Amino acid sequence: MTLSNSIVTAPPASVPRAAVESAAVGTAPRLPVALMFPGLGDHYLDMGLELYRTQPIFQKNVDLCAELLKPELGVDIRDIIYPNRASNPAPAATPAPSKGIDLRKMLGRDKPSKAEENAPIHRTCYTQPALFVVEYALASLWRSWGLRPDAMIGYSLGEYVAACVAGVLSLQDSLTLVARRAALIETLPPGAMLAISLPETQVLPLLGAHLSLSAINAPELSVVAGPPEEVEALERRLATDGVASRRVKSSHAFHSHMMEPIAEQVTQLAKGYALKAPRIPYVSNVTGAFITAAEATDPSYFAKHLCQPVRFYDGISQLLGVERILLESGPGQTLSSMVMQHGGTGRKPIVIASMRHSYDPQSDVAVLDKAVSRLWQGEVSNPSPQPAAAVSDTEDKLAGIWKKTLNLETLDRDVSFFDLGGNSLVATRLIFRISRVFGVKLSLRRLYEVPTLADMSKAIDALKSGEPAPTKAPKPSQPGKGALKPRLQLPNGLHVTHQNEAETRHFYSDIFDHRTYAKNGVTIEPGACVFDVGSNIGLFTLFAHTETKGDIRIFAFDPAPPIFEILGRNVAEHGINATLINCGISNRNTEAQFTFYPRSAGMSSFHPDVAEEKHVLRSIMRNQRQIGMADVVDQVADYTEELLDARFEAVPFTAKLRRLSDVIREHGVEKIDLLKVDVQKCELEVLEGIDESDWPKIRQIVLEAHDVDDRVHTIETLLKQHGFSVKTEHDEMYEGTNIHNIYGVRH
Repeated sequence: MTLSNSIVTAPPASVPRAAVESAAVGTAPRLPVALMFPGLGDHYLDMGLELYRTQPIFQKNVDLCAELLKPELGVDIRDIIYPNRASNPAPAATPAPSKGIDLRKMLGRDKPSKAEENAPIHRTCYTQPALFVVEYALASLWRSWGLRPDAMIGYSLGEYVAACVAGVLSLQDSLTLVARRAALIETLPPGAMLAISLPETQVLPLLGAHLSLSAINAPELSVVAGPPEEVEALERRLATDGVASRRVKSSHAFHSHMMEPIAEQVTQLAKGYALKAPRIPYVSNVTGAFITAAEATDPSYFAKHLCQPVRFYDGISQLLGVERILLESGPGQTLSSMVMQHGGTGRKPIVIASMRHSYDPQSDVAVLDKAVSRLWQGEVSNPSPQPAAAVSDTEDKLAGIWKKTLNLETLDRDVSFFDLGGNSLVATRLIFRISRVFGVKLSLRRLYEVPTLADMSKAIDALKSGEPAPTKAPKPSQPGKGALKPRLQLPNGLHVTHQNEAETRHFYSDIFDHRTYAKNGVTIEPGACVFDVGSNIGLFTLFAHTETKGDIRIFAFDPAPPIFEILGRNVAEHGINATLINCGISNRNTEAQFTFYPRSAGMSSFHPDVAEEKHVLRSIMRNQRQIGMADVVDQVADYTEELLDARFEAVPFTAKLRRLSDVIREHGVEKIDLLKVDVQKCELEVLEGIDESDWPKIRQIVLEAHDVDDRVHTIETLLKQHGFSVKTEHDEMYEGTNIHNIYGVRH
């Protein structure tokens, strides 16, 4: 289904869900795609939690793996990865009815719980199965959208995910082997790992008798592993020599001599499973080349994989021998950043990360949303020459540091350091160089908060002057066509794609629970024709569809492209007989500027007035307190103005305007059983676009009206002149505002 500025008709209910949720269906990415599965180090508590709550395929596969792992682990791995998941029910659970607009959730300001340093997820016996589960579930989500990788590579444990996806091991056997292997590793003495900004040739002389080369990740990026005291001594030596290094989050010295005591036991474990030749090619960590059928089916290979270095750089060289997209399928973006540092083919690698780092303030959905867009629509960010503009001395010097650190010739001051190939180790190197040049210490967490050249230079200036560090609120998400959107199960059991949860629950309560549109004599009978003007994500359209058990014809209108796309997905998923029109309805055919509020789509408008909208919200909060909802209001009382400012961050669109009668004539509509109008401050213009000859076709009208310049009286008079009985009400939630509901019924 193509959603554009033209009129489209929703496909039948038989359309696969993947066709609704992704632009990928029926098309292929512009280049072959290789999946990359990361290893330990970037795992964190609640990794992918938002995907678990909003993406049914992801949740289904996590749940399946959890059930299969229970006999091995003796615990539910979901309790290890997502210990607080019940505090915000997943889509599979029926949510409690909303008590009103939850401002914390609407604005993304609710604070997640923090993991304790001793959280079970950091124990090897749980870390490895947890990482496998998340990566496998994410790969399954990609495959459900039609992605068919032509190759894969896994880093350390990630190779087990690649082997499973390739069919070398079944899912049951993969999970069992990973869990038993992890249990064996946990019996070994503790170890440590250190990532070092040096090539393999310079690292080998530093190892001595007790340290091992654990990985070769890039031309100047290696990892060593061994006893903690030996690693700590090397770390101090490197710091004295001015060499950047960073501890890898790990409980043991993986891919080192310290793994050898359990090597034979791992071989014996692998002998217990039916090993098959891979159906999808993947690269071996042991050889750095594509794994052969003989290697994949040799139980002793799994012991070699345990003890020998991960030759990731060589493996990436294999994949980059063919021009392809490398898609990271797991937590963090370490593999993506290491690929960006490769540079061996003469062309810039195309890499896409699909899960956030633990420091990243973006949501899981926002990161995956961007990945979907880049993968299928070609929105790949490449450095572009900086336009001529005055920059500070700090920014000029910082640009030089970036270029040296990232091996770049040109920079865009508004592109993230991490999109250009930076990772936590490269960031450590950057911090070290910033300290030497500017004499200030920029923390790693702060670097993640100000990842662009422009913002980082401002943060450095603030540190130099001793002033509080400037903060920058994240920009509101601007969903693109075909991009991933969050989903929600409504209290009546129906699933919808939506823009934000609190607003959706509020509208659901208004439409389905209070049946605002079904009172005051308004009815929707089977066989009806309904015009839904200002449809938003389509909850009223869905209400009309369910009321008539699908025996209905609906015309739904919305001018904002992001909301119009969501409307299309919901209409398609539920098989609604609807014609969707991406425009606003007015008294003339033209174009106009439309102000879209991503955090409050229902208040978007052709006539924005932020002061008025803030007044409405303050009134709603006051009314909530008066009707017994003080708990909702008190949660945000101390920072109401901050939340209001965030709520009205705007995205402008140029939208089409059409007269309603032109649409009626174009589609040969002979009757309209219900005209529902919910448009911010444009309701009178909608009615003025109806020709005299079309008024008799309309049997019922429901409007939300803003009483500006006596508009409510004007609309009441207009409806009465055309033969409607009229009722007007002022909902208790909107006391103190100019918003009224008007119902017109022709008898």
